[in-house]
Order: sequence, then C-alpha cells, then structure tokens
Amino acid sequence: MKQYFIMLDYPSLAAISAVVREGSFEKAAALLKITPSAVSQRVRGFEERLGVALVIRGQPCIATEQGRELCAHFDKVRLLEADLTVISASGGSRPSLSIAVNADSLATWFPHAVADFARTTGMLVELTLEDEGHTADRLRTGEVLAVVTSDPEPVAGCRTIALGPLSYVACASPDFVNRYFPTGVDRHSLNTAPVMRFNRKDQLQGRWAKATFEADLNAPTHWIPSTQGFLDLACAGLAWGLQPKTLAKPHINAGTLVELVPGDTMDVPLFWTVSRLHAQALQVMTDAVKNVARQHLQPVPM
Repeated sequence: MKQYFIMLDYPSLAAISAVVREGSFEKAAALLKITPSAVSQRVRGFEERLGVALVIRGQPCIATEQGRELCAHFDKVRLLEADLTVISASGGSRPSLSIAVNADSLATWFPHAVADFARTTGMLVELTLEDEGHTADRLRTGEVLAVVTSDPEPVAGCRTIALGPLSYVACASPDFVNRYFPTGVDRHSLNTAPVMRFNRKDQLQGRWAKATFEADLNAPTHWIPSTQGFLDLACAGLAWGLQPKTLAKPHINAGTLVELVPGDTMDVPLFWTVSRLHAQALQVMTDAVKNVARQHLQPVPM
C-alpha cells in the first residue's frame, strides 16, 4: 500500500470513502452533490490506476482491505484539514470523527462526552456500536480513529488511557425471582432460569456466574441487542441479566427490579484507545472522554 500514497487523487478518494460510508453509489452521489455516474467513474478510474479493487459492489457496497486502508487515510487527512480550516477535497462538508463504542457506555456516560466535543468543535461524529471486548479490532482495521474498549492491549500507532470501571448488577423482576429462584440463586437455578445476552460476543452473564457461583452458564437464552431493551425486559419479567448499575438503581429503589445477590457488583474496566494522529479534534475528544469518565465511572484502581 505504501506506493498508493505518492500521488493520491483526493476527489476520487472522497468518492470511494462516500460509497463505503453510505453503502451505495447513489447515496454517495447525493452526499457529494454529483451524479452517480460521476461517482462510478471516479471509483473505477482510481481502481484502474492502482490496479486493485477498492470497493466490492453489492447491497451494501463494502471496501476491500486496500479500500479500507485508503478510507482510513482519507479520514485522517480530513481531520488534519479541519485544523487548518481548509476546504476539503470532498467539497467542503464538515468532517466527522469515527469512534467505536459499546452499547452500555452509549446508554450511560458517553453521550455527555460526545455532546461536549460537538459543542467545542462544531464537528460531527460517526459512532459504531461494538462489544467492548472487540471495539479495538475496529481501530486495528482502520475503520475508526478511537474506541471505548475493555481491552488494554496496545494498538500500533495509538495510545491507551484507563477510564475506570463501569459497574454492573445482576437483576431480575421480583416475579421472575419468585418463579425461578424460590429458594435462592445457585448453580442449578442459574442454568434453568432464562437469561438475556446482548449478542454472541456478550460473555458478561457467563463471567458473573463463574465468578460468583463457579457456574458454567448454559441456560435458556434470549438475545436482546439493546441496552434499553435489556432493562425493560428485565423489569417485565422476561429473564435475568446484568444491568449497568446507574440504569438499574432507580428500578431497584422502586422495587421493579431486585438484585440476584444483594450488594454484589461486577466491574468492567474501560479504556480509551485513540490514534496518535496530531489532530486537534482527537485531543478535544480525548479531553472530553477523560473529564466525563471521572464524573460517571468508578475511580481508576491505583
């Protein structure tokens, strides 16, 4: 890929980025305010110059490995251009900062950081939802420039900052507890009571069962890909699951949820891993994330 950066055609690169971001040539054309034919010509011409496919045509269109690298480069250039307040190659539209974040952070503390960033910079954000254990993979592939992650492993070209743990409590409705845990919670009852999981990557409930009861969780499972859905369906008596403590606390106080093990919490350490690109937007976002994390997350263990 190194040779591709010698003489880049930025109008064509803007077209490729728009097709990948929007998923189609028609939507990319609307974004760039040109015709779909012009978008197609720019993409095809650039591919012919480089001798590689950059976009896999489909519904939606997706980038090849080489296309992802070029789109990541283009995103970085756009951020640097924003520092210089120059007109971008894509027609002067405002750049956006791409970030991967887990759903529970997005439902609790992270919106405050995004709002602070937008107020300060006037820039846009593009958020990608991903399990906290896998958000760093989005950074490694160049899809985003920063992530909220539970993975402290370093990423090449990035720095990692400890934010503090997000606390969870295992909860269910009083009626559910009476039906499935009439004599208390133990390894046997945990494997007969229905449980909720966010998706196939979500191992939180299993980790809690192992840590608290040394149970290998193999219970009937409802798949609920929504933090709000997790909370609402627990209150409705569908199943038990781990809820962010800040979201569950009002329901526990009101009696619509009860803790399976009163006073027990499970902490998931969170980190902010961000590109070392010297762009002001990344520093402003990093400062906002650190400030909000200090207010809403548990203190970083010393």
